[in-house]
Amino acid sequence: MLAAEKKMQKPSKDELEKLIAVGEGFSLEFKRTAAHLGREICAFANSGGGRILVGVDDAGTIVGIGNLNRVKSEVQNVARSMEPSLLLGMDVVEGVLVVSVPSGVDKPYSANGKFYLRDASTCQQMSRAEIREFFFKEGLIQFDRQPCSAFSLDADMDARKYRDFSVSASLPAGLRKADVLRNLQLVADGKMVNAGVLLFSKDVSRFFLQASVVCVLFQGTGKSKVLDKKVFFDGVAADFKGAMGWLLAHLNTEYIIGAGARVEKLELPEEALREALLNAIAHRDYRLTDHVQINLFQDRVEFINPGGLVAGLKRNDLGRISRPRNTLLFSLLERMSLVENIGSGIKRMRDAMKGYNLAAPNIELGETWYSISFSRPESGPESGPESGPESGPESIRERILSALLEETLGRSQLAKALGHKGVSGKLKMRIEELLSEGVIEYTVPDKPTSRLQKYRLVKKEARPGPESGPESGPESIRERILSALSEETLGRSQLAKALGHKGVSGKLKMRIKELLSQGLIEMTIPEKPTSRLQKYRLVKSELDHE
Repeated sequence: MLAAEKKMQKPSKDELEKLIAVGEGFSLEFKRTAAHLGREICAFANSGGGRILVGVDDAGTIVGIGNLNRVKSEVQNVARSMEPSLLLGMDVVEGVLVVSVPSGVDKPYSANGKFYLRDASTCQQMSRAEIREFFFKEGLIQFDRQPCSAFSLDADMDARKYRDFSVSASLPAGLRKADVLRNLQLVADGKMVNAGVLLFSKDVSRFFLQASVVCVLFQGTGKSKVLDKKVFFDGVAADFKGAMGWLLAHLNTEYIIGAGARVEKLELPEEALREALLNAIAHRDYRLTDHVQINLFQDRVEFINPGGLVAGLKRNDLGRISRPRNTLLFSLLERMSLVENIGSGIKRMRDAMKGYNLAAPNIELGETWYSISFSRPESGPESGPESGPESGPESIRERILSALLEETLGRSQLAKALGHKGVSGKLKMRIEELLSEGVIEYTVPDKPTSRLQKYRLVKKEARPGPESGPESGPESIRERILSALSEETLGRSQLAKALGHKGVSGKLKMRIKELLSQGLIEMTIPEKPTSRLQKYRLVKSELDHE
C-alpha cells in the first residue's frame, strides 16, 4: 500500500533555475537519465526528503529527457517496488522531470533489499551497525525493551529494590515475582530487559556505566571552581531521590509568615525541578556514554540530558506532544507515582515557574543532548541570605554547634538562631557536613526528611577517634590524600604510610570512599573494587559538558 506522504509544491521556472544554480547537496540530486533511481529515492525517503532533477547533468546543464511518459512510468515502478511502497510527486518544468521525494513516514525504506541514507550530496548504503542505529534513532527499536543477556534474575536482582517498587506501585500482596515481571513485560525470553536492570539491579554499573546522575555545585556563574560534587549510581529510583535531596540541600529556603502557620518556600518551585530531573532520567538515551548532569550555579540550575529530541519531535512540540524515548521505563516510573500525565512535564515546569513569578525554563537543543535551565532569583553574591562578617563556612559551623549546645533544633529553628531569614543552601550544606563527620546526629534517624526532624550534638565519647597528630581532621586528611595522589597512584596501605599513619584506619577508608563518591578520585581497577592490587588516582578536573 502506498503511504500518504505530503506532496512538495511544484517549482516555477525561476525556482528551478535557482535550484540548479545552488547545485547538488543533501536534498538535491541531478540525474541525466532515470537509470538506477532506486537508491536515490530510498536515501531521500530515509533522510529528510529531497528532489531529483531528471534531465540535468552533473555540471548543472539541462539536457532534457526523451520519452517523458516512459520515464515517469519507470520512476513510478521504482517507487512501488520499494519496501514499503512510497508515493512520489512528479512535475515537468522546462523539460526537466522534478521528482519530489518526501521524508518517509514508514521508515526504514529499502530498494532491492538494501538500505540507503543521504550523506551530504551522495547516497550511501547502510552497514549493519548503521541500520541498527537508524532503527534506534527512529524509535523502531527501544533500548529499555531490549533483553540484557548478562543479567541474572537470581544473582543480580535486588530484593529490596523490588519490594520498594511493589509498595510504590501498590501491587497486591501475594503476587509471585515471576508473574509480576512477566505481566509488566520486564522479562523477554527468560532475560530481564534493560528497564528492569535500571530499576532492580544490585549494581547498575556492571551493566550500564553511563546510568548515573552527577550533581555539581560551582562557585559563581562559571565552571572554573567546583565547590561540591556528588555522583548517584544506584538505579533510576534511588538516583532520582538522591539527586533531588542534593538539590534541595543546596538551594535556598525562605520563611513566609502569614495569618496561619509559618511556611517554608524553596527559591525555585520543587515541582519544576522534579519534572526536569525525571524528564532527564526517563527520556535520556541510555546508549550514549554520557551521564545526566545537574549543574548548580549562583544564577541558575542546569539539567543536561544525553540524547536529542526523539525522532519526529520538534522544539515547538515540547509541552504539547508526548513521544517518550523509553516508554516501558516511563510507564514503570508512572506506576511508582514519580511521573504524572505523559506529555505535560514541560508545561508543568513553565506553569510552576510562572507561579513563582520567575522566567520560563530555558531549553537548548543539540543533536545528541538537550538542556533545561532555571534562573535563580537574585539573592546576593553567595546565592544565600547569610551576610556580614559571620557568614563564612567555619563561623556558620561554629554557630550551629553553639546553638545545639543549648537544645536540639530543627533546620528552621537553627536558621532563626543564626539570624537568617530562611533555610539557605549554605546552612543545609553545613548541616550535611556536620552529619557526615559524626559531629551532630538526627533525632529521628530512620526518617531523615521528617518534618519533625531535629539535630543534636553527638556525645564526645561516641565520635570516631582521630588517627593521630594535629593533622587528623577530616578536611586535612582529604587534602593530604589528594596531595599524595597528585604525585602517583597509591593503594590504601601506601596512602596510610604517606599520611604517617600506622595502618589503614576506618577514618582513612571513609575519606577514600567520600572522595570516590564525589568523583574526585577513581579506582585503577574499577571492575574489581576489592582487588589486592587496587590503587587510586586523581580524576581529571575537566567536566564532561564544558
